[in-house]
Amino acid sequence: MTIKIDTIIEELKSLTLLEAGELVKRIEETFDVDASASSASVMTMSPGVPVATEVEDKTEFDIILEEVPAPKKIAILKVVRSLTGLGLKEAKDLVESAPKTLKEAISKEDANEMKLKLEEAGAKVIVK
Repeated sequence: MTIKIDTIIEELKSLTLLEAGELVKRIEETFDVDASASSASVMTMSPGVPVATEVEDKTEFDIILEEVPAPKKIAILKVVRSLTGLGLKEAKDLVESAPKTLKEAISKEDANEMKLKLEEAGAKVIVK
């Protein structure tokens, strides 16, 4: 491989999953291709077109409680308890130790629903 290709490969390795997803979208738009195309159709593309089919669709997500503003702590605590089933002390400890992972390996729909509820209560949440 050429130095240019090696450099591009190294840059791709450093991308986060969100950045890789954005890259796939941009490549699809720029080169009018579909990254979900089968292997046979990918082979028919011109050799100069980058192929981003290696990026898998993520099916499991983690909810991370990033920040809990003090005035919203009680409302957020109630939401955390309802979402996690934790007792009052455990939920309080979790909320006070933010940033902290609330749930791991959940579906995208559940993650978005949880994020919405927590943000409505005033929390800052990240879905990874």
